Amino acid sequence: MLQTQEALLNILTQIGIEYTNHEHPAVYTVEEADQQHDGIDGVRSKNLFFKDKKKNLFLVVTLSDKSIKIKEVAKKIGAKSPSFGKPDLLAEVLGVIPGAVTPFAVINDENHRVKVVLDKKMMENELLNFHPLKNTATTTIASKDLVKFMEHCNQEFEIIKL
Repeated sequence: MLQTQEALLNILTQIGIEYTNHEHPAVYTVEEADQQHDGIDGVRSKNLFFKDKKKNLFLVVTLSDKSIKIKEVAKKIGAKSPSFGKPDLLAEVLGVIPGAVTPFAVINDENHRVKVVLDKKMMENELLNFHPLKNTATTTIASKDLVKFMEHCNQEFEIIKL
């Protein structure tokens, strides 16, 4: 069963993760999200969902203003000829729509099909911001708590320099 924003926030509370949730109009791009960031502490993120030719799935999470060269990232994460995952695959595996991609969506990846890659530079920041499974809110958590959340979900992840 897919989790909702309310269920996600309850789980964060249950496992001892402090967060701040900010409601805002729906955003679908980093640029639109930037317009909603006033008064929100912490860095913003960019979340990229890839599938490679071997059908491996990856969620790459980095700073919103970071320029990403897919071929370079592919080498670093071990992806063979990656392409962006289609919306139906995104919904099936992570239970979110384009524009709401977030590392919190691993809570819906019951079969642990997605390998999560967290950018080392992003993780060096104290506070991080992600959508809480929908693109009408932004949730701020500590970077150490993102690791705690991944571990709670038994999610495979690695922190690398992108």
